[in-house]
Amino acid sequence: MREGIHPNYREVCFVDLSNGFKFVTRSCVNTKETVKMDDGRELPLFKLDTSSESHPFYTGTQKSVDNMGGRVEKFRNRFGKVAR
Repeated sequence: MREGIHPNYREVCFVDLSNGFKFVTRSCVNTKETVKMDDGRELPLFKLDTSSESHPFYTGTQKSVDNMGGRVEKFRNRFGKVAR
């Protein structure tokens, strides 16, 4: 393999800012901060706004668009005939 052309692929700690959930995976993401893990390792830190622990789709708190006051049905009634 040629030297100097490959990204820096290493373990990175991702932190969900909404609930503090941490997980470690390998990534090429550029980071400026580091975090000290419980096992003594110091890893690069990447902050996330949303992860699978806080996203409504994965937590089961997502609202269906069809049940929000009939907006979808109003749209279909108004513009559904145009497409046919």
